[in-house]
Amino acid sequence: MSAYRRRKRRDQLRKHRVRKRAIVVALVLAPFLLVAATLGGEAAFSSSCNLSALRPVAVGQNSVVYAANGSELGVIPAERNRTPVSRGQISSWMPEATVAIEDRRFYEHGGVDPIGIARAVVADVRAGRIVQGGSTITQELVRNLYLSRAQTLQRKLTEACLAIKLGRHWSKQRILTAYLNQVYYGNHAYGIEAAAETYFSEPARALTLDQAALLAGLPQAPSIYDPFVRPDDALARRDEVLHAMLVNDDLTTEQSLAARADRQLHLHPGTRYSSIREPYFFGYVEDLLQQEYGTNTVREGGLKVYTTIRPGLQRAATAAVTHVLDRPTDPAAAIVSVDPSDGAIRAMAAVTPGRRGNQFNFVTSGARQPGSTFKTIALTTAVSEGLNPFTTTYLSAPFYYAPLKWNVQTYEHTYAGYELLANATIQSDNTVYARLALDVGAKNIVDMARRLGIRTSVLTAHPSIALGAESVTPLEEASAYATLAAGGVYSKPMAITRVVLADGKVDAAAGWGKPQRERVIPDWVASTVTQVLMQNMLYGTGRGAHVAGRSDAGKTGTTDNYADAWFSGYTPRLEATVWIGYPQGEVPMLDVHGIAVSGPTFPADIWHLFMEAADGSRADVPFPAPTTKPVWLPWKGLYEYGLSYGATPAATTTAAAPAAKPKTQSVRTTTTTSTSTPTTTAAPPATTTPPPETTDTTQTTTP
Repeated sequence: MSAYRRRKRRDQLRKHRVRKRAIVVALVLAPFLLVAATLGGEAAFSSSCNLSALRPVAVGQNSVVYAANGSELGVIPAERNRTPVSRGQISSWMPEATVAIEDRRFYEHGGVDPIGIARAVVADVRAGRIVQGGSTITQELVRNLYLSRAQTLQRKLTEACLAIKLGRHWSKQRILTAYLNQVYYGNHAYGIEAAAETYFSEPARALTLDQAALLAGLPQAPSIYDPFVRPDDALARRDEVLHAMLVNDDLTTEQSLAARADRQLHLHPGTRYSSIREPYFFGYVEDLLQQEYGTNTVREGGLKVYTTIRPGLQRAATAAVTHVLDRPTDPAAAIVSVDPSDGAIRAMAAVTPGRRGNQFNFVTSGARQPGSTFKTIALTTAVSEGLNPFTTTYLSAPFYYAPLKWNVQTYEHTYAGYELLANATIQSDNTVYARLALDVGAKNIVDMARRLGIRTSVLTAHPSIALGAESVTPLEEASAYATLAAGGVYSKPMAITRVVLADGKVDAAAGWGKPQRERVIPDWVASTVTQVLMQNMLYGTGRGAHVAGRSDAGKTGTTDNYADAWFSGYTPRLEATVWIGYPQGEVPMLDVHGIAVSGPTFPADIWHLFMEAADGSRADVPFPAPTTKPVWLPWKGLYEYGLSYGATPAATTTAAAPAAKPKTQSVRTTTTTSTSTPTTTAAPPATTTPPPETTDTTQTTTP
């Protein structure tokens, strides 16, 4: 048995020596083959050694997103971080350090260096293994730009041939700059700009001698010399580079000694490729880009993306939220602001107190029930059908709709009897709007919601939609309210104004920055609704949001279990929607700072603070008068004055009977029209008292 093992060991040693000799022979022959190929054998590679016939390998670079003022919002994450720079944007130490350690004869050879190859072969033969490579910087660039990294003799010969040709067509400076922009420095950093940012939080132009020497030593073995993981090895490699620069006469002895005397690496890990300002808006923009260009182009296509976001308004939005919700246990809040004139998104912020790193975008993805803010859409539907909210009355009393087992009351169980629809809106009366929803038709309310801007969320044509029972996103609701602010002209929400491609050309074909606008309702309809919502800011549930001396309009919203609270409103120049709730689900907000959260509380406060900062320093602009005349139709609703439809449940029998129906109420027909314009600027009757904050809460029993 022992003899067998000895024979086996001898056989293994014999095979190892044979392989070693084969490697050495190959290394000795390689330079001669390469020189032969480059000096006289180009014809043998006529198809593969042709720069003009070869398409460069796609080399990715990061896409960058900018705010409206040109400031950088962040870099779209990619597996390879790369930001190409010109020669003038690179520290002069970097090319010298790279040439000294990678290709000492770079400025003397023509792309392939026979002397360097021979020197590497000698070192490899002495070591009995490959310890040095003979490739030049030009060969490495060819390999990165045109070729795969397959270790075959054919590829090596083609590489050498292409390097010779590239050396003839490109200047040394162009080759070296291209190489510095391509080479891998470790930690996902490709190119010198990304490396400088990754290791030192500096641009490449600011690199010092020590920093340049450290980076120049990394490409040979980025993982072995990783300064974050193996600082001692990285320091030793830096010293090798400094010595090579001294030998190459790039440094004086004094400079070399002074640099080597510093035994610290002075690393300052950068965050440019990982830190993103305004992450919710940033993610929304990235989604839009991926829909247009696809993942690879977005992450590695070198796009420069200019957006609509205004940093000042963004700061105002975040400050407004954090000022009101300042405790770790507070619910989350989101705010989005839209320019009515073109749909440009000016602010998109979300705050989750006590939690960092939340990636869920409440503004664009968090569809929740909007409560009574949706009454505005029901009101718009009714006005568009010819109902005059300043002359038409509805019954405020408990209401039961038997076909759907729908029982509607107000939160305070107080009722106004017969009241104008405008006043019912100010009081946010659920019972009036339940009757109105049945009269105008739930399908018509859905259609109006789609026209105004709620175009993604699923909406069911159920009469409870008028009370906010269907879920929508804050961005959709902001878009709908912005349509009213724009006098009935819908603008598709716009986040991107311009995209510059990697070649420096603006992508005009995608239509970025071109507002997509269409009139969806007459301006007199939008103006009438705005007049009602203006009164709500002065006398109703929106009083806490009103900015003194400003023309503003808005509506509060709260779900029946206090799980979601909203405020949506606008001025002639800007719309903003605020949502508050717990991100994990519909958790009742019954005790936040000692109160139950409803639309007139924290959402109104946040809206007030934001709009005061956003629009408060400019002169007030009134809402424009409509250019078209109202068309009012006499109105007779089937449910306008009914206590119930079908069997009345016992729960509603205790409600007081309403007074006699007003004799001034008109009867709607389809043959008579009126063009008289009501007085829409008058305040509500003096007997109308502002509702308590909680009367806005939706109280419904839905199937």
